[in-house]
Amino acid sequence: MKTHHRLDGPAGAPVVVMAHALGATLDVWDAPAAALAARYRVLRYDVRGHGGSEVPPGPYTLEQMAGDLRELLDALGIADVHFVGLSMGGLIGMAFALAHPGRVRSLVLCDTTACYGPAVTPMWDDRIRVAETRGMTEELIERTMAIWFTPEFHARHKTVVDRVSAMLRATDPRGYAAAIRAIGWVDLRDRLGAIRCPTLVMVGERDPGTPPAMARVLHEGIAGSRLVILPGAMHCSPVEAADAFIRTLTMFLEGRATPAP
Repeated sequence: MKTHHRLDGPAGAPVVVMAHALGATLDVWDAPAAALAARYRVLRYDVRGHGGSEVPPGPYTLEQMAGDLRELLDALGIADVHFVGLSMGGLIGMAFALAHPGRVRSLVLCDTTACYGPAVTPMWDDRIRVAETRGMTEELIERTMAIWFTPEFHARHKTVVDRVSAMLRATDPRGYAAAIRAIGWVDLRDRLGAIRCPTLVMVGERDPGTPPAMARVLHEGIAGSRLVILPGAMHCSPVEAADAFIRTLTMFLEGRATPAP
């Protein structure tokens, strides 16, 4: 499995791995990576089926995605990491922490869930149908951006939203549909108690895709975790609420107290 990745920061520093959302690429982490790279070795990568990584035939599984990360870390000679995952990336982080607990020093779960539930099934079915029959259509992209960013952010930061939209537009529709099949129907809720590493759960206050209620399930299921709700942000909170996200992430990685839930 060819996994496109990027390493920034000093060799020998603690490694922070960042995994992106469905339809995005490693570039969605530009701002946090730049902020962390002075003190950490930051590893960003494109999940299978996305960006510059290989697009093997689908469907994919969450276990395969966690396995891809293990292979990448092994190839780079990295023993353990701080893991930061957004949406799909958060699910990969949970699966990796469950499969390889000794390799995860801490876990940051951003705008993600342990289980989407049956209410989301029609949306997943529609996205798969569109991707497989018509490709990455503008309608699909617009509907996604309406979940990822508030109208106010759209208006004030059109260039940023356009850049994220371009990631989705360039995604291979085969990889996109295969990745949905990996994450859309998983249920890790009964396994959350097995996650023992320090964990921070962050979510945008207005996230309609994985709302604060889903974040609270993670927080309540992972002993000792912290929950931070980022005011005003929607699903792509690391971009929309970048300053608050970076500040909270940095405090957590440094072992300083994060805001109380």
